[in-house]
Amino acid sequence: MPDTEPPREPDTVPPPAEASPAREQEQRRLAQEKKDERYVWWYLAYFLFGIHIVAFVMIYAVMHAK
Repeated sequence: MPDTEPPREPDTVPPPAEASPAREQEQRRLAQEKKDERYVWWYLAYFLFGIHIVAFVMIYAVMHAK
């Protein structure tokens, strides 16, 4: 009796070459949106860090004023 594999179901995900232009555009837009969101978080982090530095300098100035 020969070893036979059961029939395989066709792949439900189309290969990348067959992707529609609208889908490719949507993927690019989502990738850009994710990148932009990451930049927003970095800008927020730098901004908050800067505010704390300014606050510490002001507290130091007030505490050491004569």
